[in-house]
Amino acid sequence: MNLLHATVLGSGSPLVILHGFLGMADNWKTLGNQYAESGFEVHLVDQRNHGKSFWSEDFNYEVLAEDLKNYLQEKKINSTIILGHSMGGKTAMQFACLHPEKTKKLIVCDITPSYYPPHHETIINALNTLDLDSITSRGEADLALGEQITDYGTRQFLLKNLFWAEKGKLRFRFNLEVLTNKTEEIGEALKPNLKFIGPTLFLKGDRSNYITDQKYTDGLHQFPSATLEIIENAGHWLHAENPKDFFEKTIHFMKS
Repeated sequence: MNLLHATVLGSGSPLVILHGFLGMADNWKTLGNQYAESGFEVHLVDQRNHGKSFWSEDFNYEVLAEDLKNYLQEKKINSTIILGHSMGGKTAMQFACLHPEKTKKLIVCDITPSYYPPHHETIINALNTLDLDSITSRGEADLALGEQITDYGTRQFLLKNLFWAEKGKLRFRFNLEVLTNKTEEIGEALKPNLKFIGPTLFLKGDRSNYITDQKYTDGLHQFPSATLEIIENAGHWLHAENPKDFFEKTIHFMKS
């Protein structure tokens, strides 16, 4: 059985954090340390085909939730708070619905259970046109990506995944081939019969269009105990764009 890679910080009540599409656990280290200092044992998890976790041709929310179940069993964690952003939020919702007894509280960041049409084409195309065999530095990779991805922040987020696989050879930590072929899976809706009645917090960036009023209302039949909080001055990467408010709202919910 393949086990997910994770960084564990602190000690206390378990908290699992799941990153979004093309992200990795390392994106959450600063907030993870803050949660650890507040009395939580924080598990920053790399989902399959991301970060330092294993690669696989299988990629959908059923297997991502199963991966999390296996990880918790291995770590002997009976029940945990789960926080997931975007794709990680979908994994978290799927897991909570299937394993409510293992889910103390659920925090879903800037995503709903609804269907989202594919919208990562520009990023995926840019990554696939990058010739890593001829690129010798992150700066060169940034210049090449910049021809298609104009947003500096998005490029820096993606370039964090670059590492030296061997001397002079840069590679991405994510499994670009599988993720390219499975982009449809990222936007899949949760099956309508799935339901989690436990404490749930949805967080929305005020400048993001991922959580519309309609999508949130539609999702309430699956998460009837949910509340919605807005993170001001933030888009989809709300935890990075306004970490102070993000931390305050999440820690209040976790400790209440």
